[in-house]
Amino acid sequence: MGALGIETHAHQYRATTMLTQAETRILGCLLEKERATPDDYPLTANALMRAANQATSRSPVTSYSLGEVEATLTGLKPQGLVRFVFSPSNRATKYRHVLDEAWHCDDEELAVLCVLMLRGPQTAGELKSRAERLAGFRDVAHVEAVLGRLAARESPVVERLERLAGQKEPRWGQLLGEEDRASPAVAGSGSSSREDRLAALEAKVALLSNLLAEVRVELGLSAEGLSDAPETEVAS
Repeated sequence: MGALGIETHAHQYRATTMLTQAETRILGCLLEKERATPDDYPLTANALMRAANQATSRSPVTSYSLGEVEATLTGLKPQGLVRFVFSPSNRATKYRHVLDEAWHCDDEELAVLCVLMLRGPQTAGELKSRAERLAGFRDVAHVEAVLGRLAARESPVVERLERLAGQKEPRWGQLLGEEDRASPAVAGSGSSSREDRLAALEAKVALLSNLLAEVRVELGLSAEGLSDAPETEVAS
């Protein structure tokens, strides 16, 4: 069985294996573009690649190749989650999701899942704001009611998480696929930890300090205060 096994009895389904991060991102993009840009939907694999790798409204930011996107779509088709759209007028194959049928979700439920799949855990308030163009939620209580339905399923597809420091509202996360709930990172071509990013910044600061010291010496100015900057080997 593929990454997600579907049981259609009593409007429920059971996930036997989590969707991969790539599958979660691709399905989220199909959901988003269907509602946000219906004139451009269904999407080609190239359009999906651009949507998946957007630098905004995505967490984590990814860098999937066209081949990775096409392979992901090929894997989603036998699971009954996407369909290929062929047309004599289209030179490229297009793709659309069938999640409403496969997951038995209404428009409001799909809108909430879409944002969670694309942006990771959110509070109900954040979901209302970010899902505004996907579904018309009256207020935060309306969103919480939708989350409650999704969490109360025989096989829940969302769960309530602990509040982050400084947040008054609890966050909600999806249970459909893999995601990094700790900190955003770059996926597809590898990710960098907080320690790696800090080390890179320290290296840049050290290099700039050394360069500034050299300039001051050449100008006949004192380099006092810069001499104790840590030595850092910077790869060329």
